[in-house]
Amino acid sequence: GSHMTVREQDRFMPIANVIRIMRRILPAHAKISDDSKETIQECVSEYISFITGEANERCQREQRKTITAEDVLWAMSKLGFDDYIEPLTLYLHRYRE
Repeated sequence: GSHMTVREQDRFMPIANVIRIMRRILPAHAKISDDSKETIQECVSEYISFITGEANERCQREQRKTITAEDVLWAMSKLGFDDYIEPLTLYLHRYRE
């Protein structure tokens, strides 16, 4: 197989997006250290890769090319993130309406 080098900016969710999400949760006066921003960025990016990889394996087994929201929910359930299934299913239903 060929070895691809992935640039850091392609491996991680953009830091600006991470900071925006963190700021939504915190009080206006809260400060966020650079280390904590980077740690959350790495965790979120790893989580996305973990779930997407599992969903992609399912698609490959079923000889499909497109990962659907249902594949993502299935992967989350398979990997033990069951607490997220119900709220995300509800969100998906509302989004599709």
